[in-house]
Amino acid sequence: MGNVLPNRLVGVLPPERWLTRPVELAAYESDALTAFRTRPVAVAVPETTDEVVSLVRACHDARIPFVARGSGTSLSGGSLPVADGIVITLNRLNRILRIDPGQRIAVVEPGVINTHVSVAAAAHGLYYAPDPSSQTICTIGGNVAFNSGGAHCLKTGMTANHVLGLKAVLATGEVVSWGGDSRERVGPDWCGLFTGNEGLFGIALEITLQLLPKAETVHTVLAGYRSLEEAGNAVAAVIGSGLLPSAMEIMDALALEAARAAVHADYPPGCEAVLIVELEGPRETVAVERARLDQILAVSAAVGIRPARDAAERLAIWKGRKSAFSAVGRLSPDYIVQDGVVPRQRLGEALRRIDLMGREAGIRVANVFHAGDGNLHPLILFDGRQPGALERAEVLAGRILRMCLEMGGSITGEHGIGVEKSAFLPEMFGADEIEVLRRLRAAFDPLEIANPGKMFPDGTAPALQHRGAHPLERAGLLSRE
Repeated sequence: MGNVLPNRLVGVLPPERWLTRPVELAAYESDALTAFRTRPVAVAVPETTDEVVSLVRACHDARIPFVARGSGTSLSGGSLPVADGIVITLNRLNRILRIDPGQRIAVVEPGVINTHVSVAAAAHGLYYAPDPSSQTICTIGGNVAFNSGGAHCLKTGMTANHVLGLKAVLATGEVVSWGGDSRERVGPDWCGLFTGNEGLFGIALEITLQLLPKAETVHTVLAGYRSLEEAGNAVAAVIGSGLLPSAMEIMDALALEAARAAVHADYPPGCEAVLIVELEGPRETVAVERARLDQILAVSAAVGIRPARDAAERLAIWKGRKSAFSAVGRLSPDYIVQDGVVPRQRLGEALRRIDLMGREAGIRVANVFHAGDGNLHPLILFDGRQPGALERAEVLAGRILRMCLEMGGSITGEHGIGVEKSAFLPEMFGADEIEVLRRLRAAFDPLEIANPGKMFPDGTAPALQHRGAHPLERAGLLSRE
């Protein structure tokens, strides 16, 4: 390894914390978007923030590109490695440094698992609100990099709304501290700028998170619909009434089939879609909102309206929803998880058009999405072993993204641009806007060594598209059966 990487970089860590053998690097070749992959020169495994800083400074001095990685759950190729660079894996920086119930904050390292924050805060009647579907394995550092959302971000906001302070090492090697323990800020919102930068600025070392008090009352209701469009129209009716639920989610028939098979979820039979609505807050407030919600659902063409009678039923409803992405693997050997946004009042139309586009392409599409904020997650099913199947799926994914833009929406709600959507960036932003983004990136990383090839449309792609079987599958270590 010393012949490939400079001694100063190699010397930052002991030899056993450098991964260089092909079998060791295989797990880092791609993130959750397996349609792209490449192999880095090496993977560095730091255990302290000081080691991360030293690695970044050595990379800067030697002009070696690096990619920070947590659990690798990114769905846009955002944590994909660079062929001539290194991966800095942050999983061992997994300490919760401080829980302050008085200030309602948690200070954590980037490798802390999302749900572990709420578990640690539970003793104080607090929790961490952003809840991606991968929350049991995804890391806070990755959530910050992509401004991750989740089912319950409709009311409480995305990751950026809960990051109060950051200590980070920029791509230049400079260590910065922004924000603090309070929401009161003076001057530029550097934390807000850093959150969602997709690793193009540097690496978060310590993150100060806002915690929220657990709700006094939670009311969850499941409603079945004969069509996706009817479910989408129900969402528009709920929001139009002035109600702001903590969560509103839709699953279509294919997603329901997968969830039933995977976790034995109990959903109303014979429905083409189900809508999950959750209210939470003070007891008196939820009582009033529940009555209004009941009235809306009663006239929304719903069938099989089913309120959760207790905490166990509520958890069962959410278990099916949270497992939906992985459960779809039971229906298809491969799938693309797309991520786009449309205005809420056009949800019904968007779902009808996705169904039509899928039929025209002869491709099955399962829909699972954050309906309350119009964040679509169509899962485009294909078999990568069939010639041309991935290309046809990608064409359909592109049509869906362009539909979102036509409707006045966005090409991403929470998954980011990564490598998957970089070609669509000029369709959403003008040349002047993209130039501003480039200048911002250059201010933090003038050498462009932090996660190069991501986001910008003319960047050098850091990976080749996946074709055929995954290397682990060819080696007999992974089965599709």
